[in-house]
Amino acid sequence: MKWKSMPLPRRAIPKMALVKQRLRSEHIENVRDETRAKLLAAGLGSKIGKGSRVAITAGSRGLGGFIELLNGICDVVRSVGGEPFIIPSMGSHGGASADGQTEILRRLGVTAQAVPAPIEATMETLPLGASRTGAVAHLDKAAQEADGIIVLGRVKTHPQNTQGIASGLLKMTTVGLGKQIGAQEAHSHGLWESVRAVPEVTLGKAKVLFGIAVVENAFRQPVVIEIVPGKYDAFREADTRLLDIAKHHFARIPAQQLDLLIVDELGKNISGTGMDLNVIGSWRVKGGKPDPDFRRIVTLSLTRESLGNGLGIELADFTTERVMKEYDPAVTYVNLLTASEPGGNTREGPLPLALPSDREAIEVALHSALPGEAPRVCRIRNTALLEELWVSEPVLKELRDKTDITVLQEPEEVRFDKDGNLF
Repeated sequence: MKWKSMPLPRRAIPKMALVKQRLRSEHIENVRDETRAKLLAAGLGSKIGKGSRVAITAGSRGLGGFIELLNGICDVVRSVGGEPFIIPSMGSHGGASADGQTEILRRLGVTAQAVPAPIEATMETLPLGASRTGAVAHLDKAAQEADGIIVLGRVKTHPQNTQGIASGLLKMTTVGLGKQIGAQEAHSHGLWESVRAVPEVTLGKAKVLFGIAVVENAFRQPVVIEIVPGKYDAFREADTRLLDIAKHHFARIPAQQLDLLIVDELGKNISGTGMDLNVIGSWRVKGGKPDPDFRRIVTLSLTRESLGNGLGIELADFTTERVMKEYDPAVTYVNLLTASEPGGNTREGPLPLALPSDREAIEVALHSALPGEAPRVCRIRNTALLEELWVSEPVLKELRDKTDITVLQEPEEVRFDKDGNLF
């Protein structure tokens, strides 16, 4: 029997102003041409023969210039007589199924019309041998059967790691080419130790021709495209060096203390943790001093590209019933369990409080934060795109005099549709 309860306590949403951060915007204008020219200059033609089948890794993180990068690679492979094909390279995403991973690529724009190269999706792998951590290196079966492999990967900070080796070519080699079983092996022996160790085995035995390392600016546009020889030392050096460049383009929320952060969307194409811990604070997972101190987070939707994978929603305190309808437990759980590490836990699994509408979720979350008379609130699209933000008047007051902030719209009431939603 369900008992009738009192209405949930809520706090009215304050007026919000739209502001714009000035972020570094330099980028490569023609990504396809740049990729093509650099691959040719690196000597791809001397590494493959006529009719050679070349596998190209394609991940799930929504890499900037993704379609142009893939087309640039395919252009060059064909121009030297090769036959390119694409392999989904995303560990356990898409429910750890070939169909699911193919669908993620489709949602990221990788269609036959956009990228005229076949997708060969399989979760089968070939074990190549144990690394020095004990993690067994695995290689995608389709990649193993190819005449050559090109590893395409973004170099950037990772929600769990910002120093030395983070997201990059070594991680794509370990987790992307390793599929679900390779990702599980890496995590179960300590992810970052394995990311350093597993590629020694993989790159020593697999036919990796080159890595293509990409660094993005804060607008998710490629600012660096570098062709890296398919050798372990070269991958490691590039990942370490380019991470320092990537840090210069990393954007943050220009406030260190908020009563409430409103996040319009989270998803696996935005961050491995749905919302980047480098933006919202790693203390939400690791504990310790709240830095930045965002008392409450409410997340309103799940990206379509996530295919129901809601990993990271637990980092929010409140969400909407819309997210719960989009959330696929099976897809999320296989990703969560694949990432099990020694000394780890499953605290990333529990769901936050879900409310029927955006307005209710925001107002209940704001009450829960117990703010003062003038609440400090910020609303962002997601943690990867932080140029424009909505802020309440106390935050606006702090930002007005900053030279890198422009006020686009003065404070006004937040508008909802008839169902109480922003979308």
